[in-house]
Amino acid sequence: MKLFFAIFFTTVLMADVPPGYYDGVEGLDGESLRLALHNIIDDHTSQSYSSLFGHFESTDAKSDGTVWDMYSDVPDGTPPYIYNFTSEDQCGNYSGEGDCFNREHSWPKSWFNEGMPMNTDLFHIYPTDGYVNGMRSNYAYGEVANATWTSQNGSRRGSMNSYNHTGTVFEPIDAYKGDFARTYFYMSTRYCTEDSGWDENDMVDGADLKEWAVHMLLDWHESDPVSQKETDRNDAVYDIQGNRNPFIDFPAWVECIWGECNLTVGSDLLPTRPLSIENFPNPFNPSTTIRISVETHMGENDASLCIYDVKGQLLATLINGTIKPGKNEVRWDAVNFSSGVYFAVLQSGNDSISKKLIYLK
Repeated sequence: MKLFFAIFFTTVLMADVPPGYYDGVEGLDGESLRLALHNIIDDHTSQSYSSLFGHFESTDAKSDGTVWDMYSDVPDGTPPYIYNFTSEDQCGNYSGEGDCFNREHSWPKSWFNEGMPMNTDLFHIYPTDGYVNGMRSNYAYGEVANATWTSQNGSRRGSMNSYNHTGTVFEPIDAYKGDFARTYFYMSTRYCTEDSGWDENDMVDGADLKEWAVHMLLDWHESDPVSQKETDRNDAVYDIQGNRNPFIDFPAWVECIWGECNLTVGSDLLPTRPLSIENFPNPFNPSTTIRISVETHMGENDASLCIYDVKGQLLATLINGTIKPGKNEVRWDAVNFSSGVYFAVLQSGNDSISKKLIYLK
């Protein structure tokens, strides 16, 4: 019998996820997954407010060393103005666009009463033009039907009339809508159960997103997938705060919490299914035992177990033949491989059925 379940490599291939960081989420989805991720990413190392400008040099610098401002940037084009990481470019006073940049709380700080550690959590604070930041104010993100003001890069403020929501909103350009969506999914997860006294408004109730906002942010998340900018920023913030945005590491978790978790078969990082892969020890050096568990009702299956590196290159084939119901084990001797992250992938033909992150230390 040939299995026909599909799962794809996500942007975790480009991220530096620490070994075992997401242990404990196996078999979870919905609110259970959200709470499990909350317990992993909470209690991060809080930063001082004054330190944020300095941290932006690690988290929000373009390849040429200038400030990556999502409110003024023009991807594949020429931004109307550019900021450098100098005190002269920091606000300060401003009278119009291009005067200076400051610290934008994408989840407005009035929504959490300027409390800590939210007020300095780098995952939702970005360097942006001070004037555009002021025009955004504390309005919800949304999709503008009738603009009353438009920034030089096309960000807009105005009235919304979609997703069953009306009111004044701020709309970033399409290229960064996914960034802000995953920021909001992070905030809703990081601070769930820790939002006592937070604001209820058009978009949120405490750390919970209103229904219309969920639908819109899901669309933004899908239409603007995780970029290398986000992956690099995730790693940089982890180095500073000690926590990660799980929805950048594993975008499928967004649907598994706020939508429908349609992944039929997958790794231990996703809900459990009739077939799974595990290995022990993990991390390991130099050898590890990889176990494929198959439920009895699935019968025998023709499949292969392969090892890939983070670039998706095939390094070894450990099993190529019949996989029987129950526990199938094979040992991988990685003595000639460099330390790092690898994938054990169970395949049927050209289809990936299940995968497992394994760590060679």
